[in-house]
Amino acid sequence: MRAVVCPRPEGIGALEIRDLPVPEPGAGEIRIRVVAAGVNFADTLAISGRYQERPPLPFVPGLELAGTVDALGPGVDGPPPGTPVVAVVDHGAYAEFAVARAVDVVPLPAGLPAEVAAGFPVTYGTAHGALVWRAGLRPGETVLVHGAAGGSGLAAVECARVLGARVIATARGEARLALARAHGAHEVLDADDPELVTRIRTLAPEGVHVAFDPVGGAMFRASLRTVAWEGRILVIGFASGEVPQIPANHLLVKNAAAVGFYWGSYRRHDPGRVRAGLATLLDWWRAGRLRPEVARRYPLARVREALEDLRARRVAGKIVLLP
Repeated sequence: MRAVVCPRPEGIGALEIRDLPVPEPGAGEIRIRVVAAGVNFADTLAISGRYQERPPLPFVPGLELAGTVDALGPGVDGPPPGTPVVAVVDHGAYAEFAVARAVDVVPLPAGLPAEVAAGFPVTYGTAHGALVWRAGLRPGETVLVHGAAGGSGLAAVECARVLGARVIATARGEARLALARAHGAHEVLDADDPELVTRIRTLAPEGVHVAFDPVGGAMFRASLRTVAWEGRILVIGFASGEVPQIPANHLLVKNAAAVGFYWGSYRRHDPGRVRAGLATLLDWWRAGRLRPEVARRYPLARVREALEDLRARRVAGKIVLLP
């Protein structure tokens, strides 16, 4: 099979396309013929040796995929070969075949294309899990979503809207702001506006109840200055490249909380919750309440271009690879 290989932790330039043996599923595993693989910011960190989890080198990157069941490992009772599925893996999605734990494989609902499903688990799982499990978002609360035209940010806009919240979205440029509005944001603000904090305060005079922040840096500081009493700031990631240092006294005076959220760790600690969350999200999709945005599709051979476009934030929405 053809696969993308990271031979050393030197980033995008080190990636290679190689022919590898098709992997055999072990006990409790399923082999999937990959139709599409989601591209995530975490992938850029993994191939640079800067992600929370570091696979042994060399490894095939990629955390999520959609395709069809190809073979079942020992002890696995379905779904049978040929079933369209979506799956999450520790790594290995950037290939023509991948092996996943059976517990991480979910059959696709009829009508959900693999290209769309491939970018569904990580972004929507992160948005839903952060807002529900960690922030305890309640109907009627105000949610501030940063990076609202990116994968997880756009998913957070949609999920917050479904959960009954008022959504204020920040992004760069008119096109990205229009995309966030089209996906459910009630108000949109340019992230580069020097008066951003003032504008947030105007829209939410009592403060924002929940801030969803995959960006860090200046966006985290804006959240800290506009969070409501007993508000929650969700620390999702640091796409800006700046990891914020949190002044604890600011949290103290507002009885606020800065809450970390790493969705991938739940696959180890509470896989049942991950499956239940994904089932809820697929139900929302069936009901027409979620509209995943696939911005660009790349063949496997153009993986470097795909990752560069993601890292440079040239694309609004999700990027997928098509092995």
